[in-house]
Amino acid sequence: MNTMSTINFLPKTYTNFPENGSISCQSPSNIALVKYWGKYGEQLPQNASVSFTLNNCRTETTLTYSKKTNDGSFKFEVFLDGKREEGFEPKIKKFFERIEQYVPFVKEFTFKVETINTFPHSSGIASSASGMSALAICLTSLESLLLGSKVVSAKDQKEKASFLARLGSGSAARSLEGPLVVWGEHDAIKGSSNLFGTKYPLEVHENFANYQDTILLVDKGEKQVSSTVGHDLMNGNPYADARFATANNNLSRLIPVFKSGNISAFIKIVESEALQLHGMMMASMPYFILMKPNTLEIINRIWEYRNNSDSQVCFTLDAGANVHVLYPESEKVSVLEFIKKELAAFCKNGEFIEDHLGQGASIIG
Repeated sequence: MNTMSTINFLPKTYTNFPENGSISCQSPSNIALVKYWGKYGEQLPQNASVSFTLNNCRTETTLTYSKKTNDGSFKFEVFLDGKREEGFEPKIKKFFERIEQYVPFVKEFTFKVETINTFPHSSGIASSASGMSALAICLTSLESLLLGSKVVSAKDQKEKASFLARLGSGSAARSLEGPLVVWGEHDAIKGSSNLFGTKYPLEVHENFANYQDTILLVDKGEKQVSSTVGHDLMNGNPYADARFATANNNLSRLIPVFKSGNISAFIKIVESEALQLHGMMMASMPYFILMKPNTLEIINRIWEYRNNSDSQVCFTLDAGANVHVLYPESEKVSVLEFIKKELAAFCKNGEFIEDHLGQGASIIG
């Protein structure tokens, strides 16, 4: 548990104000093993979660800044793949409003936010985690310039970036570090906090080294229910309290699993978590289903393949129809063959993305 409060993230005195410049950062997406679904207060989680940080599915953001007078307004433009995206700007404005007290310089510069995703934008992969965390690390990098001679450690900078990213997208708090990140207070995990994500501090068996995640793109359309609405519906969900307790217990159960390398036990917890997430959606009022028929077909085929072989492949889901196929690196050749032969047919245009564990966000220029 972490006793740190929001006061720790209030700014120190800025001594250096560059006229202009730019910073480029990258941050990956992540996939939760124990799910966060349900929040309170200002983007705080009702239960602790743990996620694999991805490597290939990432957002690269360049933040260009030029000094302006602090006229009490935010001034910025957002570009995706070189094109102005005014549709994203209200979300960024809301993010700036939430973080202003922690990075007050956001009103002292005009910003150009240029973003590219290494995965297709319309792929149905949530880009809010990678996008918000990439922007957050750009902002903390700029803040370290403003602090002049005051040295900010890389750990403190990432912690603050995770804290800021959370205010844009809850799951973004887990994208700054890797390969395994905890977000949310948990009694058994020292340093865990609701305010930011932390690198998993306990022993992890080599069985989980460079774990593979192949993302099957089942549905590339806009989700019928946004994650924000879905989280809010947990407030009236009759199973919510039991779900939050189960999630925290599942994280407790994963601790010895990570240590021992018991992949069979890992599979049971991870697949159960994925199905519980979607079970909560079906138990909401109004209820909704984000899985598609092809999602279920893929799940059944994974189960069948596992039963008929000695494979340790499994699946997890995010809040959508796509399937994340998780498996040890030692099975990469055989599982990819299985995916191409049996599962790709259930993806839109046969598309899937090969990914594996990564180390989180970094400055790239």
